[in-house]
Amino acid sequence: QVQLVESGGGLVLPGGSLRLSCAASGSIFNIDHMAWYRQAPGKQREYVAAISPAGTRHYADSVKVRFAISTDNAKNTVWLLMTSLKPEDTTVYYCKILMYNPKNIPNDNWGQGTQVTVYS
Repeated sequence: QVQLVESGGGLVLPGGSLRLSCAASGSIFNIDHMAWYRQAPGKQREYVAAISPAGTRHYADSVKVRFAISTDNAKNTVWLLMTSLKPEDTTVYYCKILMYNPKNIPNDNWGQGTQVTVYS
């Protein structure tokens, strides 16, 4: 079993910053990437950013200039630094880890989510 624990959400003014963190524990093996998604009530979950163990990063266009994803492979931890936050960034953010088992079967696990609220 894999557990993902997220933290760092909260309230922030427009233009402010927050750093989310996600620590994975349990049966961790052959990580393909770790990623952040977000989901507003009544909407589909939206991809935000991903990072591979080698450090390859990818971002959604909506956050490319403002957010930065980073990782500590030794700690199986991923962070999302969010800057220049906008009210439309308000939602629940989820961490995901994608791994491949010895039979090369993908396995993904999700965190419980952390709320980010940008308000004025």
